This record gives sequence, C-alpha cells and structure tokens, in this order.
Amino acid sequence: MRDLQAGPGFPWGTIRGMHLREPILILGAGLMGRLLAVTLARAGHPVRIVDPAPDAAQAGGAARIAAAMLAPLAESAVTEPNVVAMGRYALPRWQALCADLTQPVFFQQNGTLILWHRQDAPQATRFEALLRHTTAQLPDLPAPRALDAQGVAELEPAVAGRFQRGLFLPDEGQLDNRQLLDALLATLTALGVDMNWGTAMTLQQACSWQRDHPDGWVLDCRGLGAREDWPAQIAKGKGPLRGVRGEVARLHAPDVTLQRPTRLLHPRYPIYIAPKPGHLFVIGATQIESDDLSPTSVRSTLELLSAAYAVHPGFGEARVLELCAQCRPTLPDNLPAVVERAPRVLQINGLYRHGFMISPAVHDAVVEYLHSGRIDLAQRLGLAFTRAQDAMPASMP
Repeated sequence: MRDLQAGPGFPWGTIRGMHLREPILILGAGLMGRLLAVTLARAGHPVRIVDPAPDAAQAGGAARIAAAMLAPLAESAVTEPNVVAMGRYALPRWQALCADLTQPVFFQQNGTLILWHRQDAPQATRFEALLRHTTAQLPDLPAPRALDAQGVAELEPAVAGRFQRGLFLPDEGQLDNRQLLDALLATLTALGVDMNWGTAMTLQQACSWQRDHPDGWVLDCRGLGAREDWPAQIAKGKGPLRGVRGEVARLHAPDVTLQRPTRLLHPRYPIYIAPKPGHLFVIGATQIESDDLSPTSVRSTLELLSAAYAVHPGFGEARVLELCAQCRPTLPDNLPAVVERAPRVLQINGLYRHGFMISPAVHDAVVEYLHSGRIDLAQRLGLAFTRAQDAMPASMP
C-alpha cells in the first residue's frame, strides 16, 4: 500500500511510522470525518465511519450547503489571527488533498474581490484598515490591493461601471464543496472503508468500543451532534457547543460570469457570491445566533437576492435552485479545538464558519498527534489542542 505523501507545508513527511493495523472509529461523516478517514485508510488503518444520516446524500451537515471559500485575509475582519494562519496554511494543502482523490474537484485560487457602493465607503475604509493590520501581523499574507473603477473593470469585467472602488485580495481561493464531499466518499469506497449510515453512536458507546480495541482510536467529528459531550468542564473556556445559523441561496445565472468570489460590503447584510462551474452561484450567508434548522426566512432570502442583484443585474433572471439553512458548530470563543477526552479518544469540533478554510490545518494537526504524539503544528498555528495528560480529571468519561 502506498504511503500518504506530504503536501506543501505538511510538517512531518509520511505517516510510515504509524502502526498500520491500529483500528480507527470515526463518528460523523462530514467534511472532517471524511478527510481523516481517507488519510488514515490510505495509511493502512482499518477505518469505520458511523453517521446517523440515512445515506451519504443527507450526510455532511453544514459542509453540504457551504460556499467553501478559502479566504483567510477576507475572514480576518471577523476572526482571530490564529484562524487566519490556519487558513493560510491550508491553501496549498487543499491542492494536494484534492489532487489525490479519485474524482476531480473544482479548485480555484483567483483571489477575492471586495466591492461596495459609494454610500458604504466609510465601512470599506474600516474594513481595509482591518486587513492591513492583519497583513502587518502575518507578513506571509499577500497585502490587499486597492482598485479604482478601471482596476475593478479590468479585474472583473462583468461588474464594470457599477463600482468606483474595490479591493483585491490575491491568492485566496475556493472549491466546490459538494464535488469534494462526493470525491471523498468515492475515495473512501475505493479504499474499502466501512461506512455505516443510519447509525447514531454516542461518545460513551465509542469509548466502550475503544476499551475493546485498546490499540484503536476514536475520532469524534460529529459537529453539533456532539453537543451533549461538550460540557463546559471538558476544557476551560471550550464549551458548550452552540449552533450559529447560516442561510444560503444556490442560483443558476447563465447571464452572469464572475471570475472569482466577490464580497459586497453593506452595513446590514454583507454577502459573498461564490461562482462555481456551469454558472452556478452560491450566495450567502446570514449569521444568526440560533440553532433553528427551519427553512430560510423571507427576510434573509430578500436580503441575499437583493444584494446579489446589486452586484450584477443578471441575477434578476437567475433561477433559484435551493434555499438552504444549516447551523455551524461553534464554541464560546468561536475558535476550533481538539480535546483528547480520554487516551486515544479525540473530539474535534468548533470549526464555526471556517470549516473549509481551516480543515486541512486541523486534519494535519490531528494526524500528526496520531502519528507521533506531538502537537507541534497545532502549537505553531494556535490551534487549541488538549491532550489527555493535560486535561482536568473531570473530562474523563
């Protein structure tokens, strides 16, 4: 069986040193569960995934409706420097991870375009100041480039004449989330991974399995499904989990051509427009402190579609394919965390709105720990990683 080769920035080469027969039980077949399952199955581990969804098409939670933008500098306006560093690290890793799957995945790294209307110029000034502060802290991030009307038109001809100013954030990217989830599933099938749909397993049940397989690992990647297993005492300041609702529209707009993800600054409803192949556009996303999973509201739909129309009038003739709502698993500090609840039992959660942007960094940190017992990458990137020997006694099952 071939080794897993390190991609750009991967800190520890191959995982040849792992004991190849150690079984792995993964709870949750979302983005993180599938990424880890592919890596570990390729390394020779017997991997079993359990997920309560009745089939693969309904699994994935928030990952299935996301825009999958890989925009660390753009996100720096709403998150912490360590998340930005994880996102920057993850960009070349995504290229390597996608290239190694059995099906193609749309991946683009054409940067991000930021636009605003004249009346929102003060907000744009504040936004640009935040970005420049971030690049001063993290000098490996490409600095934002200010655009006048001609610069906007040259970079994105479809919006020529509609915006007098803009910002271009080089090197940022995106991928197609559903293509990726499907490609990961196809790769898992080719690797012979045991996938159990319609199977809800608690962490207590998984720990019982682990006691019967003392050389095995449990990786809990259930997102909000793990809410009951993240009480506040697990790790100080790291619980409990909550849901943050996001609403997204998926449109087919044959009259619109955008070359890259575009964000519109607005004081009430800032949006992003992520163009996918075939004139498919993902428009999002609201951010509501709620774990409500009911259908998209009229208000949110009007705001998303009105803002998209303000960017390009061709969206007026677009067809609405889906209006989606989902909740992102979020910890109190809005930052991701890995907690070793007991020896060889890892909980991985709290990726919030940055799941696609940072998941390769979290993935690599987890696999590094499984491989060597070290958390060097997590420490370098500022990922909270609590090992069993460092956890409070109350955290043990």
